[in-house]
Order: sequence, then structure tokens, then C-alpha cells
Amino acid sequence: QVQLVESGGGLVQAGGSLRLSCAASGSILSINAMGWYRQAPGKQRELVATVTGGGITNYADSVKGRFTISRDNAKLTVYLQMNSLKPEDTAVYYCNMDIRRMFGGRDDYWGQGAQVTVSS
Repeated sequence: QVQLVESGGGLVQAGGSLRLSCAASGSILSINAMGWYRQAPGKQRELVATVTGGGITNYADSVKGRFTISRDNAKLTVYLQMNSLKPEDTAVYYCNMDIRRMFGGRDDYWGQGAQVTVSS
């Protein structure tokens, strides 16, 4: 019923930029926190950035100063602007949202994943 759809992944050279988008749809009453995680092959999924319902942002040390998370509540969308990309940023990026459903209930939802590949 509730789905998150990601877009914007791709292949870029080191130093380049990409912007990921994640749009929620379905019977949604409200969305509290939104976030981005990433997972490289053979590694655990790690937090990249989060933004609370009140607009407070947090970033992993590895991306702070280079990545920016933002949200558009009217579009039920979270973005991740990635600048000055490095090869170590290569991973599958997943969005996450804390969603209250229209007809009751509250759960975390995940996007399908977007591949980001940064070449040196």
C-alpha cells in the first residue's frame, strides 16, 4: 500500500555530483523522520543522513560537508544532493521513512535501492 520509489542513481567520475530522490506514495497520513542509508558489497548497511520532521539534519562523518539531505513534505519526497563524490561513496543507496498510515499504524519503509558508482 505504501511504497517508496528511488531515482537519480548512476555513474559519475570522482569530484562529480548526483542527486537522489525518494518519493513516497499510498495511504499516508504523515511522515516523521526521513533518511538515507548505503551498502557497499560485502559491507553492512550504514547511515548516511537523516532529517527529522522538524528539519533537523544529521550526517555521517564521511559525508558531512559534501552531502545535503532535504525534504519536500508536499511531494512526500526526500532528496540527497551528493557533491565532490569519491570512489568510496560507491554503494547502493536506500531511502527510509517513518510513516503514519491514513487508516492507522506507523512503520518504517524502505526504497528499492539506487546504485551509485564513482570512478577514479
